[in-house]
Amino acid sequence: MNFRFRLFPLWLLLSLFGLVRMAAQTAAQPPADAGAHRPTSEPYTGDLSIFDSPGRDARLQINRVMDILGITSGKRVADIGAGSGWFTVRAARRVGENGTVYAVDINPDAVRYIDDRVAKQGLRNVKAILSKPDDPLLPADSVDAVLLLKAYHEVAEPVVLMRNLRAALRAGAKVGIIDRNGKAENHGVNREVVIHEVSQAGYRLLAQYDFVKGDKMDYFLVFAMRAAHSDPR
Repeated sequence: MNFRFRLFPLWLLLSLFGLVRMAAQTAAQPPADAGAHRPTSEPYTGDLSIFDSPGRDARLQINRVMDILGITSGKRVADIGAGSGWFTVRAARRVGENGTVYAVDINPDAVRYIDDRVAKQGLRNVKAILSKPDDPLLPADSVDAVLLLKAYHEVAEPVVLMRNLRAALRAGAKVGIIDRNGKAENHGVNREVVIHEVSQAGYRLLAQYDFVKGDKMDYFLVFAMRAAHSDPR
């Protein structure tokens, strides 16, 4: 009896240790909707002219967006997920001859479309880049402002992409994301998920707005890089 009595506490201790270990592992896992492999929408490959719908400037209040991102004469801007170049040409006019706009897209048809578009409009300050899905392939220390306009929900590896973007950001650069609340199947992603993922990539949230479109679905988030000593990696 004494032998059995002495073994019981050891069995109980080992069981409790196993339960505590399992709980710790579960707690360490991120929310299912906030991981790098959450569902995403298929990148758009259809008619690019759809992005140039009448009244889009007013609906997205794009001039106010550029004001907030500090896009002024002489600045260098990246339009990631540029599509038809709708934002690219507006940013190019805003920064002028002394500025540069990088139109970044993973779709070769979009890159050709933008090259043709800026040539027809006589814009010599645009450089189109055929990027990788997880890397914008921007030159190092090259941009003062970035905008992902209705493109973030299509990014399959958002944390990796945002980490790879950091090398291109100049001191004080701002990164804007305009998207809509929702899930992959309806071409959206909830703002809380975006904030979590971008934070994981080493950024801090500067501001968030709801003025874009005014439908209470769209949002505009503005980020900046965190200091190197607070890098989450």
